[in-house]
Amino acid sequence: MRGFIILLLPWDPMEEETTSYAPIEPSTFDLIVIGTGLPESVVAAAASSAGKTVLHLDTNPFYGAHYASLPLNDFATFLRSHSQPPKVPESDGSIPLVTRSVYSSLEISSHSDEPLQNSRRFNLDLAGPRAFLCSDSMIDLILKTGINQYMEFKSVDASFVGNADGELLNVPDSRSAIFKDRSLSITEKNRLMKFFKLVQAHFSEENEEDRISEEDLESPFVEFLSKIGLSRKLKSIILYAIVNAKYDQDNIKVCKDVITTKSGISRLALHHSSVGRFANANGAMIYPIYGQGELPQAFCRRAAVKGCIYVLRMPIVSVLMDEEDGTYKGVKLVSGQKLFSSRLILAPSFTIPSPLVPSAAQASNSRDDGHIEAEEKAARGICIANNSIRREVSNCLVFFPPKSLYPEQIASVRVFQLSSNVAVCPPGMFVTYLSATSIDAVEGKKLLNAAINALFSIPLSGNSESSGVDNSGDNIEVKPSLLWSALYMQELTKFQGALDSISSTPMPDEHLDYNHLLDATEKLFQEIYPGEEFLATTSLLDEHSNYVDSELDS
Repeated sequence: MRGFIILLLPWDPMEEETTSYAPIEPSTFDLIVIGTGLPESVVAAAASSAGKTVLHLDTNPFYGAHYASLPLNDFATFLRSHSQPPKVPESDGSIPLVTRSVYSSLEISSHSDEPLQNSRRFNLDLAGPRAFLCSDSMIDLILKTGINQYMEFKSVDASFVGNADGELLNVPDSRSAIFKDRSLSITEKNRLMKFFKLVQAHFSEENEEDRISEEDLESPFVEFLSKIGLSRKLKSIILYAIVNAKYDQDNIKVCKDVITTKSGISRLALHHSSVGRFANANGAMIYPIYGQGELPQAFCRRAAVKGCIYVLRMPIVSVLMDEEDGTYKGVKLVSGQKLFSSRLILAPSFTIPSPLVPSAAQASNSRDDGHIEAEEKAARGICIANNSIRREVSNCLVFFPPKSLYPEQIASVRVFQLSSNVAVCPPGMFVTYLSATSIDAVEGKKLLNAAINALFSIPLSGNSESSGVDNSGDNIEVKPSLLWSALYMQELTKFQGALDSISSTPMPDEHLDYNHLLDATEKLFQEIYPGEEFLATTSLLDEHSNYVDSELDS
């Protein structure tokens, strides 16, 4: 019988529970997945649907990992624990696996005891802000797999764009919204309507002569918008609130993500097709009640229906390797039990040791574990306030384009406010997520703080009262008072593919939607199981008893 090399996984014995762990049966699987984040949960569901035997483990007592929605105290604790430097186990001749710090530069501020006193009534997204376009690929997958029966959604009320004058302008993203918008001149309304018709005609199969030329399709979108006569205000709305450009599109020479006309009108068409898709959704976007953490949980239920076994609160202390050929064999749990599988998938908080990576897969811009290092980071923020940033709406998006907050601003800031009607906070409070893409914490924090100062009144130290009066516009509004906030940086490394029998999933990305993340997850599944259908459509109701029998929540 062949021996095994043991690869140590980081595990703090102080965290071990005194209760004994029930053995997992069977002990051999086609696939073992570590972590219940969204990509891991989707892959587990897809593999189970393809007839593979799957074991899904997580060291956390909750589903979702870095995609979870957590109570306030748990949210802060999770951020702190994953902001620590990685702990490298002492070497005993084996190859250690270490956790990586997903977050950094964490700052938590509390201006009131009220949020902490109601900690359990919050469901805070670790990877916010996130929203679903009604016609995007994730919604299609939710409907295809039937997991919509596990989730409820609510419409996002409105979207706004901030300008340099401190105003929040409505985003006219449909014909009816254009007609109702009093801030637009007659000329702007006509040109915007004409542009929307041009985009619609381009995707129509009836009149090929109405399509946008190939030369224009390959040109920068901002130049095309100028060519057809849209005002600066309209260009800003389209580029940053609908197309979701990250960087200043007017400064093409230094812009890191110049959007072409072809890409821009495709995103615009997706947005337009989302408006009115569902009868109970007022606009283009929806959000899940109880938070984004409901999404990975729903896919976990889908996997369990097909026979996947789930075990939470289960630390994995080592990975088993064949000592003769160095191939992956299985994992060893904190309970001492050894489990075997053909393949292993790790959450992005674990790294893969360099000896496991084939030299052909190495790239100059890659780490040893197969992740591509991104130059950028996601600057994330979350604020709890005592009022809405706009009196007339409960759940809304706000976009701050480049130069709208300060002259040197080169990246846009995305803001998403949610209320108690989506069960993410107590009544009388509002949760607001902020994000921006940045190369370092100094720049990222500057962007987020500028947006926070534009939207909220920050109490003076030792005083819950502050002046926060917004004198812009016809009506004087008092800014909502900030009660609690957290700012942090999140890594944006991405995985370049499966390596040998061990794969790693992508991290939460910087986008507002899940389309890029879903594409990367489907690609990973196809690399692991070429030719297998990605999440086949089946009836969940007929298999509900399988889910009840297969979930082991130790």
